Amino acid sequence: MGEPVIVRLKVLPHGEGLPLPAAASALAAGADLRAALPVGDRLVLEPSRRAVIPCGFAMALPLGHEAQVRPRSGLAARHGITVLNSPGTIDADYRGEVMAIMINLGEESFIIERGDRIAQMVIAPVAQPVFVVNDDLDETERGAGGFGSTGRI
Repeated sequence: MGEPVIVRLKVLPHGEGLPLPAAASALAAGADLRAALPVGDRLVLEPSRRAVIPCGFAMALPLGHEAQVRPRSGLAARHGITVLNSPGTIDADYRGEVMAIMINLGEESFIIERGDRIAQMVIAPVAQPVFVVNDDLDETERGAGGFGSTGRI
């Protein structure tokens, strides 16, 4: 394993008392994000509906990194609950609250309560590209073939 990436967190008032983002196992890539709903409140996510769920903290990512908000596989497999813009990107210069855009693709209502693990966050290095205009691009076997051009599935 490489050096740990330090991410500074600011717990917001409605996030007080909730566990900080954390990996569920020693080798997990993602840290679980929890719903920072008001105490005693619950959100009913109806089929085909979406909601922005607050996670109760803001953060400062180190330069050259991003955070990706991704679905939790168990919620997706069992209930059809996923992150709508997956992966959602959080840029290193964003200082607002971390939130997850959740959608219910299942057939039944799904209840989200304070402290529920709703998504996971992966911290990843990111390259800052420099775009250069060229008249010609190098040839490849695939060429300009897109959307399914490499096979049926």
